[in-house]
Amino acid sequence: MWYYVKTLEYPVNLKSTDLRMAKLLVSQYGGPDGELSAALRYLDQRYSMPTNKAKALLTDIGTEELEHLRYMYKLI
Repeated sequence: MWYYVKTLEYPVNLKSTDLRMAKLLVSQYGGPDGELSAALRYLDQRYSMPTNKAKALLTDIGTEELEHLRYMYKLI
């Protein structure tokens, strides 16, 4: 039997809401042109590359895109 408790791991205290900023963040994280989509595309394409040099390049680009996400998260 499952017992579900709906609590956050890290509690959030909001002082105000900003709908425009929320829309911007959602589009950057998960939108079709967002950082996460780009990173996953690069990391997925690396598996079809014929040479190790091309795989390494796509891995570097994909991880750099993930770094952009981490940087944006620090700005919040």
